[in-house]
Amino acid sequence: MTTVILLRHGRTTANAGGLLAGWTPGVELDETGRAQAQAVGQRLAPVPLVAVVSSPLERCRQTAAAVLEGRELELATDERLGEARYGDWTGRPLKELTREPLWKVVQAHPSAAVFPGDGGEGLAQTQARAVAAVREWNAALGPDAVWLACSHGDVIKAVLADALGLHLDQFQRIVVDPASISVVTYTETRPFVVRMNDTGGDVTALVPPKRKRRRRRTDSDAVVGGGAGATV
Repeated sequence: MTTVILLRHGRTTANAGGLLAGWTPGVELDETGRAQAQAVGQRLAPVPLVAVVSSPLERCRQTAAAVLEGRELELATDERLGEARYGDWTGRPLKELTREPLWKVVQAHPSAAVFPGDGGEGLAQTQARAVAAVREWNAALGPDAVWLACSHGDVIKAVLADALGLHLDQFQRIVVDPASISVVTYTETRPFVVRMNDTGGDVTALVPPKRKRRRRRTDSDAVVGGGAGATV
């Protein structure tokens, strides 16, 4: 089984200003976002990551760089983990966008939402490329790998909806805050969503346990009754 830690970038100047940044170049972490990135990097320091993969956008690369501190890893980037392509919505104030007819579609029927203008994509496309990226990295890194993908709010929500077996139309029920981690373990049979929107607390449970020669159940079996939780 392979575990991916989905990390949203820290707060940006666009987040603080209520703008939809999209793929706008030069959008960087603000002072709060830099502090958030440093804090999550320190939180994850005990977790032996085999790879750190980021959206190519500056805010994600800055956040991922904090996770890489003290590790002998190089940052990899994957455009499929990049922000949703919002087309003509890019760079506009959110309070202005709420008056657009498409806003209601994004909220209630996001699988049908396609952003207008050159380069705009549908949220279904965003989900398809992001899920494909995660699964391809899983296959490349192999079983027992723990790796980190640094991405964006809507992208992570879309990956989590897929892992939860939810239709994309339900993904707005998921909250992914800046610098939060969400964790999914992928097995042969199904994904297990281990954490969502985690912004604090111990991460010891993410350290892979020592392999045992015999197992009473397969990795893809769910624990009947819920089990005793992670062994620390």
